[in-house]
Amino acid sequence: MRTSDIVLTKPAPFYKAYIDVLGDVELLDMLERQLDNFPKFIESIPDDKMSYAYGQDKWTMAQVLLHIIDSERVFQYRALRFSRGDQTSLPGFDQDLYVPNSEAEKRTKESIIEEYRTVRESTISLYRSFDPSILGREGFASNLPWSVASLGFVICGHQKHHRNILRERYLL
Repeated sequence: MRTSDIVLTKPAPFYKAYIDVLGDVELLDMLERQLDNFPKFIESIPDDKMSYAYGQDKWTMAQVLLHIIDSERVFQYRALRFSRGDQTSLPGFDQDLYVPNSEAEKRTKESIIEEYRTVRESTISLYRSFDPSILGREGFASNLPWSVASLGFVICGHQKHHRNILRERYLL
């Protein structure tokens, strides 16, 4: 499935930006390409930059990386629930609680890369199991409508969005 194949009114405009940043891409191809290139990006970050934040009250690079992983887990869980026909409306999650509780300052770059690979491989495995009818299934999370496909694209776009921020604001 490609981004051009989904109805972009779902999810809400805030999340639509994460899909738009991708352009017209195929979902599994993008998930796999990011699995290959994002760990290389993390490896390229100088060790002394992992604890860097570009401003007061901004997350450190390590915190941003763990936020990407945590968010992927949440979106993946939502996709699993909706793919199985669960129509229970799912709550949102408070990223501002997750980030300080991630204890990013205690993590090595290597452990973050390993966790990222594990989570992304799990996402790829899940999405490989979906046929087109499953990708079209829908549910509600954070009081917004989602399709299984849109969650997959948001996983990719959310990562790309934050990688762009890391490049533009942290790696000067």
